[in-house]
Amino acid sequence: MIKAQQINYRHKEFHILNNVDVSLGFGEFLAIVGPNGAGKSSLLSVLANEVKSRQQILFKDKNITDWKITELSKHKAKFSQHNSNDIPLEVKDVVMMGRYPYFDAQPKEEDLQATDEMMHQTDVYHLKGREYNTLSGGEKQRVHLSRVLAQLKNEITQKLLFLDEPLNNLDVKHQYKALEIIKNFTQNENSAVVVLHDLNLAAQYADKILLMKSGKVAAYGTPEEVFTAENISEAYNFPCTICDHPITNNPMIIFG
Repeated sequence: MIKAQQINYRHKEFHILNNVDVSLGFGEFLAIVGPNGAGKSSLLSVLANEVKSRQQILFKDKNITDWKITELSKHKAKFSQHNSNDIPLEVKDVVMMGRYPYFDAQPKEEDLQATDEMMHQTDVYHLKGREYNTLSGGEKQRVHLSRVLAQLKNEITQKLLFLDEPLNNLDVKHQYKALEIIKNFTQNENSAVVVLHDLNLAAQYADKILLMKSGKVAAYGTPEEVFTAENISEAYNFPCTICDHPITNNPMIIFG
């Protein structure tokens, strides 16, 4: 699906990413985790072609810079950590932004159906007529999740979704609901790369974990391979204990 080797990225005098390798297969859910300042969001931006890198990034065996933007936007979408808090539109119109690659002047019936379906999925359909600026932080998060999902609502196979901290401001119910939606998206060979802070949720939902520290890969593999007491304590500089989740048997991290 996507492959990059030895990604290096500098911003002014700061070296943010150092020789990072990423490989993501079809149908995989990859969680990028690590402490603040580890380079997680920067890596996501480089992989999504929002930040230019000298290294070649292959998406579906083709250099991502060789894709036409209008075509690429139907194959991959990105949920950003920072979205404007001032969008003077109704919720349904913000979600419709995800359908802009599909029409010129007026949305078609399939565009309206796609936005309605995704608003139902993320539990914001009842807010469709509300002004976006009147919503809570969590409601705004779910609106933007609807938007990127609507963008990839098409017949194309093997699509890719990037999400930068999509669980911010969400209550427990909607955190789990969002992860279920993302996990379901990865069926039919679609893939997702998600920056997460909650290690236990990452262990429960992700197929692969990329643990970062100081712009480098600290560990990469399955949750069982990455989430060891040694790896986590070293990356976060804080003690932890690893045990089996009593229901799922996934690794469960207990800090302190």
